[in-house]
Amino acid sequence: MAQVKSLKILFVTSEVVPFIKTGGLADVSSALPQKLQELGHQVRIVVPKYGSIDERKYKIHEVVRLKDLTTTIGKKEVIYSLRSSFLVGSKARVQIYFLDNEEYFGSRNSLYIDPLKGTEYKDNDERFILLSKSVFELIEKLGWVPDVIHLNDWQTALVPVFQKTIYKDNEVFQNIKTLLTIHNIRQQGIFPKNNFEKTGLPEEFNNNNFALFNDKLNFLRTGLKFADNISTVSETYSNEICNIPEISSGLIEEINARKNDLFGIINGIDTLIWNPEKDKKIAKKFSADNLKNKMKNKEELADKFDLKFNPEIPIIGMISRLEDIKGFDLLKQTFKQIMDLDVQLVLLGTGEKKYHKFFEDAEIKYANKFACYLGFDDVLAHLIEAGSDMFLMPSKYEPCGLNQMYSLVYGTIPIVRKTGGLADTVENYELNGKKGNGFVFENYETKDLLETIEKAISLFRDKKAWEKLMKNGMKINFSWLNSAKNYVSLYKKIVKQ
Repeated sequence: MAQVKSLKILFVTSEVVPFIKTGGLADVSSALPQKLQELGHQVRIVVPKYGSIDERKYKIHEVVRLKDLTTTIGKKEVIYSLRSSFLVGSKARVQIYFLDNEEYFGSRNSLYIDPLKGTEYKDNDERFILLSKSVFELIEKLGWVPDVIHLNDWQTALVPVFQKTIYKDNEVFQNIKTLLTIHNIRQQGIFPKNNFEKTGLPEEFNNNNFALFNDKLNFLRTGLKFADNISTVSETYSNEICNIPEISSGLIEEINARKNDLFGIINGIDTLIWNPEKDKKIAKKFSADNLKNKMKNKEELADKFDLKFNPEIPIIGMISRLEDIKGFDLLKQTFKQIMDLDVQLVLLGTGEKKYHKFFEDAEIKYANKFACYLGFDDVLAHLIEAGSDMFLMPSKYEPCGLNQMYSLVYGTIPIVRKTGGLADTVENYELNGKKGNGFVFENYETKDLLETIEKAISLFRDKKAWEKLMKNGMKINFSWLNSAKNYVSLYKKIVKQ
């Protein structure tokens, strides 16, 4: 086959910045398509139009041939439209299509969880069946046939299933290849067995060999069986889900059955947004050649959290969801001992109620050493990355992680557990200072966490060694360019299969 040069890539996702975001998927869904287009490929994006998306602000407009389309979900007829706008980046202008349906998306500001009940929407299966089916209508109505459909997580995992069953006789779709990226294998899209009929799949797939898993409808597991290739957001995570049952969340057999089709590509970071030399959200811009200005950010950070500023005492920053898998059970167990150290700790995040209560109490008890903001604030997130001396990510597992990369770029030394993307981006410091950009512990134990924090505090006192460590991290290139090139190589490999 002739060498493939320029590719057509349809990127299907459930969230994308700046329109809508709950996590890192939204960042990836914006940065990667832009970089792919900058590299000379044609990229288009499909995402639901949730109620909170401002159509005037983003100039979302109707497309006549994509208006008032119909499909069925089970016995229910659904009418929807695909509206259009552009994702405007540095050099790229990526076209984006919004799936517009008032019942499933327009009437809801929240993506997956009912904010009044605190539980997932009961019709999430129907909502994302509609997203998957809309992909085929989009391609057929536009006459724009992609070489690759790049899918993301369970919300889009039925696309390859539909392609090879419901739409298998349609010539338009037969040569399209699919790549399913797993951003977090714990989220699988699991629904009652009786919901199978909503998919419209042939009855022969209504069993545990295909659409069902443990007698429940499982979107991700089904997608894993049908996608041409699978990727994860770091190389170590791809190995972990093949070998560690707990991390694979019950899908270890399915993953290993596709092991030869599985690839790990680390996420990049958007260096237009996360760059201490250009960041307008921090107190003072700085660089590896001008680290004095970093101290201005530390002073501002201490002030924001009502902590006494002391350049000789390290501030450890944390930005995270507050849940066990992020290492907060370890942190809770060692918290008193950490507070006994010569250190200050600031935390930004939201999550499980038990941790909200714990940190609210801790803020009162250790007012001179610990402060938290239980919510999310983007400006504060930038200041924590810029002003902290260290950044703590003691995750039990972490598919990729972005904050450790932000930290390195900002000269903030990461303290991490060796798992997933943390293992792929943070190299443990060695005493001679020639290697390493952070501190890494392997065993998920309180003793190891505490010892590693103590090592970091000890080195902090050696200003020369610490500055060398900061510069080791700041010189690493985490831009999306390298990751995008790796995706292009993977796309080309898939297309040639």
